[in-house]
Amino acid sequence: MIGHPVTLGQALQATVQQRNLAEAFVAPGERRTWQQLWHEADAVARALHASGVAPGDHIGVLLGNGARWLSAFFGCAMVGAVTVPVNTRFKADELAWCLRQADVSRLIMADRFLDIDFLSMLAGVEPALQQGLPGSALPGLREVVVVPADGEPALPPGAVGLSSFLARGEAVGDAAIADRRQAVSPDDVLLIQYTSGTTSFPKGVMLTHANMVTDAWAVAQRIGVRAEDRYFSIRPYFHVAGTTLSILVSVVSGCCLLTLPRFDVAQALQMLDDERCTLTSGNDTIFLMLMGHPEFRRERLHLRGGWAAAGVEVMTRIRDEMGVHAMCNAYGQSEASPNVTMTARDDPFELRAAGWSHPHPGTEVRVVDPDTGERCPPLARGEIQVRGWNVMKGYYNLPEATAKAFTPDGWLRTGDLGEQDDQGRIRMVGRLKDMLRVGGENVAPAEVEEVLLSHPAITLAQVVGVPDARLGEVVAAFVVPREGQSLDTDALHAWCRERMANFKVPRFLAVVDSFESIGMTGSSKVQKNKLRAHALQRFGLTEGQT
Repeated sequence: MIGHPVTLGQALQATVQQRNLAEAFVAPGERRTWQQLWHEADAVARALHASGVAPGDHIGVLLGNGARWLSAFFGCAMVGAVTVPVNTRFKADELAWCLRQADVSRLIMADRFLDIDFLSMLAGVEPALQQGLPGSALPGLREVVVVPADGEPALPPGAVGLSSFLARGEAVGDAAIADRRQAVSPDDVLLIQYTSGTTSFPKGVMLTHANMVTDAWAVAQRIGVRAEDRYFSIRPYFHVAGTTLSILVSVVSGCCLLTLPRFDVAQALQMLDDERCTLTSGNDTIFLMLMGHPEFRRERLHLRGGWAAAGVEVMTRIRDEMGVHAMCNAYGQSEASPNVTMTARDDPFELRAAGWSHPHPGTEVRVVDPDTGERCPPLARGEIQVRGWNVMKGYYNLPEATAKAFTPDGWLRTGDLGEQDDQGRIRMVGRLKDMLRVGGENVAPAEVEEVLLSHPAITLAQVVGVPDARLGEVVAAFVVPREGQSLDTDALHAWCRERMANFKVPRFLAVVDSFESIGMTGSSKVQKNKLRAHALQRFGLTEGQT
């Protein structure tokens, strides 16, 4: 596939022909075969065509994980429309900004999701929804298609119910919809992904069919996905780890994808057991929450492998406590579709645990001095830069930001700190922007977090820098204890001093129940900007002094 890029529609059609009546998707109350997924996606494609959606039009999708998300995504791809995933955690101002900045012309949305009334939220953003679209707040939004949670709710004049929308497509002939599918090119934009924004305001990453489908195929090869696998992924579909690394991995391999509408640890453990899932995925937070839950039992798992974005300590616990011996380590970002590198399932565990992996065939990765742009010698730390088929077209309607994202010779600046060995393997060790300068010494938060996670009573750890009048900044750490454990901060300080250099030892330590109230992205990452603001308040600090 790397030598011959294909569209999402072509990849899906090939898998449907091969897998047809095999189970393709499972969620609470939902089961679909590949044939059923195709028919539901085809119905959406015909309805979009009948509604006047043109190639390149931007279609927002505001739904929870489920079969309707897949049919909307696949249907848009079939007619050459661009899917714009909308984060279900957005508040009104964020929703307005996303729909306006992305030039969304139609929105496929849930009326309610997880007790959030999205219809009322949207009406507050665009009052014309109550009289008829378009309006002045979102002049580009021409129609809203509502997927009801229960029955058919009363809809405002600017909205149409899903059943009425799909009925439009019934008059569209097979030849017409086949022509639309055939007109789509692998180089067309498939999706505009808004970055999760742990440190900055989100930007719309333009990813093509070739970017995402090829990235999914390459990842599936490294993991060793089989058609008979049952792949549980809780990654939200509004995130590129949900679209590329979950949905599209399933499409290109023909395996069954399983999910939940939200990450409930007990439900996840139950599904892993009941459905006898063989693969799973997640970041360190997700795996630590699974292992830290009182209902976790190793004997309830049937997992062979999958992928994790995690450090050595968590990877070791996945192997030893979960009994998953072929887990691969992933590194990536939205701008690279998202996977930059993935360890292979048959790599030695020491390499997989540390995240040392080769670039995918047809891509290049280098580590450079961020000040000079010169390539770093082996094992010297610098900025990771990427070039190849997985790199985005750019940020939507942000030419200056796009220009800054690339070097003059066409390499994507990731903003990530990494190392490369003399065999060409690479690993990420932290964010350049996250790097702390403590009295002139560089401290990577990920290194301190890794040490904290090795403490037997700690299940989650996050580190930020806070201001200090003498040293410039110092380390502040927040930790979540394991179930039934307690932590004494004085004892933890002493424990840290025995295991890391003095300048790395957290000056400030706090024990918290979770990070949910402080700020989490939809991809289960702690928002470091919000955590730092919380640290300043928690420890009584102000900028420039202690």
